[in-house]
Amino acid sequence: QVQLVESGGRLVQAGDSLRLSCAASGGSFSNYVMGWFRQPPGKEREFVAAISRSGTGTYYANSVKGRFTISRDNAKNTAFLQVNSLKLEDTAVYYCAAAAAVSASMIVTIPSRYNYWGQGTQVTVSS
Repeated sequence: QVQLVESGGRLVQAGDSLRLSCAASGGSFSNYVMGWFRQPPGKEREFVAAISRSGTGTYYANSVKGRFTISRDNAKNTAFLQVNSLKLEDTAVYYCAAAAAVSASMIVTIPSRYNYWGQGTQVTVSS
């Protein structure tokens, strides 16, 4: 059983940057693809970014490409999401998730393929 705890979310102004963290425990972190999702107010949860087990492969939603960067530190069992140039529409609860994967280069973007989820961290962008 893997436990995931997100942190780093807060109220910021448009154009600001944040670094979200996802600390994992209870499992072999390097065996999992890590993903970030978000749920804006009144909307469905949506894919943001994912990173392969090895960290060499990444994939982003078009809406965040060029502004967000996903990374991981397998030695510290932690995944990160660097979010830059924040926009009002980035306001959401951000969740990290872990998906078991056999291949070190595999990427997972579908929520139902993720086995474990964190509780989320709120990011609010004001004008």
